[in-house]
Amino acid sequence: MNKAAENAVAYHLQGCNCAQSVLLAMKEHTGLSDETAASLGAGFGGGAGCRELCGAISGAIMAAGMKFNGDRGQINAVDRELINAFREKFGALRCADLKAARIPCDDLIAFAAEKMDGLLGSE
Repeated sequence: MNKAAENAVAYHLQGCNCAQSVLLAMKEHTGLSDETAASLGAGFGGGAGCRELCGAISGAIMAAGMKFNGDRGQINAVDRELINAFREKFGALRCADLKAARIPCDDLIAFAAEKMDGLLGSE
């Protein structure tokens, strides 16, 4: 587990949701303050409150958007890599499916943070 993954899990243990945890751990790439990152990610935990796309993925995608200043080509490229790796490792992207499979949120958070940290650092 790299430092971004460790930080993301620590944020989660402090009470942040999955999206907030990953986005907060990406501060080095996004330049967001803690307050702004926490506010942006607030509505994306629990699959945006309806158990759809995993919040850890949502937080990572938001980080890519900030890192690449809205450049959809770059954002989509790293998002595809993250999503493909996430699906391959966990078998699903939906919060409800991941919960049904009893995969701990900390595992999802750590994976998304570590993978996106690598993708954002490898321009």
